[in-house]
Amino acid sequence: MSAITDLEKKAMSLPKKARGQLVKKLIASLGTPFDNEDEDVIALALRRDKEMDEHPETIMSEDEFWESLKEFRHR
Repeated sequence: MSAITDLEKKAMSLPKKARGQLVKKLIASLGTPFDNEDEDVIALALRRDKEMDEHPETIMSEDEFWESLKEFRHR
């Protein structure tokens, strides 16, 4: 059994609250998505806002977002 499989099996045997605490710690350990980015977060947000104004057909609705998230989670 691989180390990942072994860890997953052990984690899944934890009570729900303990799994939640573990997930919180694991996510926090990843840092922010902008840790290693050269681009300023504000500049990125402004650029994306401009792109949405110029190409409104590319904007995803909230319903589309949640549906795509459900599809991603069930892969």
